[in-house]
Amino acid sequence: MRKKILVTGGAGFLGSHLCEKLLNQGHEVVSLDNYFTGQKQNIVHLLKSPYFEIIRHDVTMPFFIEVDEIYNLACPASPIHYQYNAIKTIKTSVMGSINMLGLAKRVKAKILQASTSEVYGDPKIHPQTEDYWGHVNPIGTRSCYDEGKRCAESLFINYHRQNDVRIKLIRIFNTYGPRMDPEDGRVISNFIVQALKNKDITIYGNGEQTRSFCYVDDLLEGMVRLMNTPDSFIGPVNVGNPGEFTIKQLAETVIRLTNSKSKLVYEPLPEDDPMQRQPDISLARKELGWEPTIALEDGLKPTIEFFKSII
Repeated sequence: MRKKILVTGGAGFLGSHLCEKLLNQGHEVVSLDNYFTGQKQNIVHLLKSPYFEIIRHDVTMPFFIEVDEIYNLACPASPIHYQYNAIKTIKTSVMGSINMLGLAKRVKAKILQASTSEVYGDPKIHPQTEDYWGHVNPIGTRSCYDEGKRCAESLFINYHRQNDVRIKLIRIFNTYGPRMDPEDGRVISNFIVQALKNKDITIYGNGEQTRSFCYVDDLLEGMVRLMNTPDSFIGPVNVGNPGEFTIKQLAETVIRLTNSKSKLVYEPLPEDDPMQRQPDISLARKELGWEPTIALEDGLKPTIEFFKSII
């Protein structure tokens, strides 16, 4: 059955891939984006479809439309972007959630919140399970994003309890793939850009901190599966790749895959940067029948090809 689906942040890295996936599944898709970090070039090729629509709008302002489902992805997601205007970042998470939840309540749409592993902060348990409450600095430089997303989860659960809004909560761990912004300051885009230019690769700290990297296609499969679960299952559910790599291992892999002459250089660690990040995906396996299928190297290759095409 064809559904009408709203994707906020639809011109962003994840949002544009999600719009494409939903269109390919036969749905009617509306992309909502203010282009603060999203880019029209990510979705302009989708306009060939008569079932795709682009609307320029900021989710901090009310929005009215008739839809069946809402994927709420609107929010700057990299430290460079979310710290550039911290107040705007908090407003996007909090007021954006209020506006989209109000819309879902009015039109009886099902709504999914793209939450984040950042709700766990610098975790004291490893790997992170959904029942872990997190270890977050509420006044640190990253708090605009971390606490904004935590508040959004609270808004979602309370709209569900108080107003019976059908919600889904997904906690996304580091995701990468084509259409990442080369200027977003994320570790994979940084390393690939530096390697392709044969510049020194900057590692913050000693490079022994770990991350888990999930390829975009795997992440979106988990997201759509969560949206399609029975209303009784709301999450939150971790979706990410439990394969854990040190930052130094990632840098060495990127250098090898790009045949780069880059050298590793070390800089001080940023404030509140987590030392470990790895999802426990037991719940996703059980409730969604989902686990990632794309290995890091297999995902890095098309990502590198994308960056070659734009640099």
